[in-house]
Amino acid sequence: MATLDEYKPPPLPAPFTNTNPPPILLTQGAEAHLYKTTSLNPSTPAALKIRPTKPYRHPILDRRLTRSRIVQEARCLVKLVKEGVSVPAVLALDCEGQGGEEASWGGAWLLMEWIEGPVVRVVLEQWEAWMKAQIHLEETVRISEEDRVRGLMRRMGETIGALHKAGVVHGDLTTSNLMLQPFEGESEANDSVSMEGKIILIDFGLASQSAQDEDRAVDLYVMERAIGSTHPRTEPLFDSLLQGYRESYKGAVSALKRLEDVRLRGRKRSMLG
Repeated sequence: MATLDEYKPPPLPAPFTNTNPPPILLTQGAEAHLYKTTSLNPSTPAALKIRPTKPYRHPILDRRLTRSRIVQEARCLVKLVKEGVSVPAVLALDCEGQGGEEASWGGAWLLMEWIEGPVVRVVLEQWEAWMKAQIHLEETVRISEEDRVRGLMRRMGETIGALHKAGVVHGDLTTSNLMLQPFEGESEANDSVSMEGKIILIDFGLASQSAQDEDRAVDLYVMERAIGSTHPRTEPLFDSLLQGYRESYKGAVSALKRLEDVRLRGRKRSMLG
């Protein structure tokens, strides 16, 4: 299997072939590639998401799917920024696939605001590793540490509540798609991992506009399962996320009621295999 260093990504679209420094490939997925680049001002970093053409699909179908998915993502981001939700701002968009080195490039790209900071998944993994290493941790310190995580979880819930209040569901709500943007000039005097910062939602490739409680409940269920499978020490604190969600979103009552139904269906599927 090729490593990231060995992998040769598709050609960059024309606006980014001569930037200095050149775009840096950060992640590659089945549908898109994420680069760190610059905006019009070379000193201003930006995130570039490219959806390359799929040669195994019919060209017309491929172009329609690529265009519709990246336009949907951009529309969701623009709507959320307008509603005051913490997401990256859209800087530029090419949904027609006309900006590549070749006439047949056929992909599409989305340029977004660069968000500095770690993903929440890494923050929680580091915290859990730190807690595991503390063999003789005093009870008061343990409670204090858990309270810090509860504060982080509440802020996560508040951000998800703002997302749903704006009429958008994420579609892939995991701790990998939440970032912790440090507050400017603020540092935490603690031997453990910093929990201070603003929660930013990222990666809206599967997002859609929806007012259905079922869709909101599925968002919450995906997050709950992600925390349960990836962050076992954090899982018992998930109620704090729901608390923040409930406090920030008036429609939370019906969405959380539907969450119980989604959980029940999930347990049935797990039992049946």
